[in-house]
Amino acid sequence: MTMKKVVFILTITCMITACTTRTGNNPFFAEFKTPNGVPPFDQIRLEHYEPAFRKGMEEQNNLLRELIENTEEPTFDNVIVALDESSPTLNRVSGVFYNMTSAETTDELTALYMKLAPELSEHGDNIYLNQELFRKVKRVYDTKGSLGLTTEQERLLDKTYQGFVRSGAALDGASQARLREINKELSTLGIQFSNNLLNENNSFKLFVDNEADLSGLPEWFRESAAAEAKEAGEEGKWLFTLHNPSRLPLLQYADNRALREKVYKAYINKGNNNDENDNKEILASIAKLRLEKAKLLGYDSFSGFTLDRTMAKTPETVMDFLHNLWSYSLPKAKGEAAELQKMMDKEGKGEKLEGWDWWYYTEKLRKEKYDLDEEEIKPYFKLENVRDGAFEVAQKLYGITLTPLQDIPVYHPDVEVFEVKDADGSQLGIFYVDYFPRPGKKGGAWMSSYRSQKGDIRPLICNVANFTKPVGDMPSLLTLDEVETLFHEFGHGLHGLLTQCNYEGVSGTRVARDFVELPSQIMEHWATEPVVLKMYARHYQTGEPMPDELIEKLLRQKTFNQGFMTTELLAAAILDMDLHNLTEMADLDIVQFEKDRTAALGLIPQIAPRYSLPYFNHIVGGYAAGYYSYLWANVLDADAFEAFKEKDIFDKETAGLFRRNVLEKGDSEDPMVLYRNFRGSEPQLDAMLKNRGMK
Repeated sequence: MTMKKVVFILTITCMITACTTRTGNNPFFAEFKTPNGVPPFDQIRLEHYEPAFRKGMEEQNNLLRELIENTEEPTFDNVIVALDESSPTLNRVSGVFYNMTSAETTDELTALYMKLAPELSEHGDNIYLNQELFRKVKRVYDTKGSLGLTTEQERLLDKTYQGFVRSGAALDGASQARLREINKELSTLGIQFSNNLLNENNSFKLFVDNEADLSGLPEWFRESAAAEAKEAGEEGKWLFTLHNPSRLPLLQYADNRALREKVYKAYINKGNNNDENDNKEILASIAKLRLEKAKLLGYDSFSGFTLDRTMAKTPETVMDFLHNLWSYSLPKAKGEAAELQKMMDKEGKGEKLEGWDWWYYTEKLRKEKYDLDEEEIKPYFKLENVRDGAFEVAQKLYGITLTPLQDIPVYHPDVEVFEVKDADGSQLGIFYVDYFPRPGKKGGAWMSSYRSQKGDIRPLICNVANFTKPVGDMPSLLTLDEVETLFHEFGHGLHGLLTQCNYEGVSGTRVARDFVELPSQIMEHWATEPVVLKMYARHYQTGEPMPDELIEKLLRQKTFNQGFMTTELLAAAILDMDLHNLTEMADLDIVQFEKDRTAALGLIPQIAPRYSLPYFNHIVGGYAAGYYSYLWANVLDADAFEAFKEKDIFDKETAGLFRRNVLEKGDSEDPMVLYRNFRGSEPQLDAMLKNRGMK
């Protein structure tokens, strides 16, 4: 997924207090004086952020005041481009600050985020609700047919104009005043929601002191849990947490059913424990404020408002799409549940399948049906080899190379940095990777940037994840899911690195939300292609490539458990849509709402939505009424990969078409036009259903 933050924050009338930090002491006050203009993390301190934000807002005020006071006829250059280029200092500090609040936050940083968020919200509103500025934008927009603009320029003009309209520029004074209040409230509620989840993840610590309770757990996992306990000051015990590298192996392998149940229930009840980290009322408030905002702007629902600028366009299109997939996935999931129950019945314990049993018996069934378990393949997935394999795929497709850079400032010792060059030797950008979990890092995986591409300015892109950590002499050995996640996020990275746009407002991953997952998800296909596995899947001890018979087993089980995986994903996507499709929200009870909706869907009790509403961080961030995007883009990526398979998965011509029409284009043209330019036709559903074993 992308964690692109909104850094195009504008104002014209707000008064900003003078900065108290001297320019020479604050690295954000000028372009970074470092090789490649990378952030000087070795110089950046907590006290630098607030003065930099204030200076950035003041700078933007001055630039936009000049824009408004310019007596020349409004043009694309002196209005639209001027807006696009009006926030250099804000962009600089935002790129670092928002990444740090996700990847390496502290209580002090979170407190500062809470303090600044309402001011930054007001800052943005002061621009988008400024009538003088809007008149200039509208003047350019109304005459766009006579301006001789390129497709990219037209796209930027349209996005800028729509940005003002969708921010309330055409509303009356009273409605604008209420919109400002809503935006301020939303700016802090989202931070509270996400911070509560971080606290929930960090606070759950399950210590085990009886080795008999570890029955079934692989030795590497026991060693990892022992190392975690030692680090927590409990040497001689084993520590299990809610982070994926701890939670999922426990659910897969622990013979102790009570242990599995405890971890499973702790996970699905995050944000729903009626304590200081409870998210139910926060989410209810967010949903109500979003609906009120949508209605102020002329929409019946928040989904109607947010989908208006996507490929899907309408809630009806999305719901038809999701329910169509549901008709394929739920029967398959029910069949899988029946198989798992039969396996449990053979044990003669009289137990009924529950959610905390699914991973455990699925692993047993995988072994029985395909003579394969994850422990056989993990030794071949050393993190560094997987990463290099993803890099080699990019080299074979696009001719690019990634070379490690030393002595580049980083914010944590885990972070590595690479220079990315094109086939002709020209630099494409700088790429950071940060792969291991820690207390200051939010869960999941994402791509973001410290600097966006624009013209000759090359981007600084990062991938952040929470993969299995190395322990002692044991390197980081990834699960298959983690392998695909690494390829996925690198796909986002390529989208950010290869972009070739003239304006920041349309560059890189600033695309329709249901298009942004295409570059990431298509990369997952290469991860398990036999020829690619031969490139990177080497035993961490012997260096031997993964044997053919093991590759064959891996591929034969690719559609195994896909009913479960698709159904839990769909259930979350439908929940998201149902919440944001509401047109009235009196007395909204988040938990009861979720129970009612999953019951109406017929979701079986052994499967929980991938994200329950109190910990559904995606929809509090940039994926509100948008979690469907992963499945929507899955149709695109499956169909797009067929274009490679029709020739060769490393076919240069096909790769060139994908690069020129998708990766380089950003949001410079309508996404369906870009897709058709690559594929020659619109995407078909068949490839996606086949890949998920549903056809």
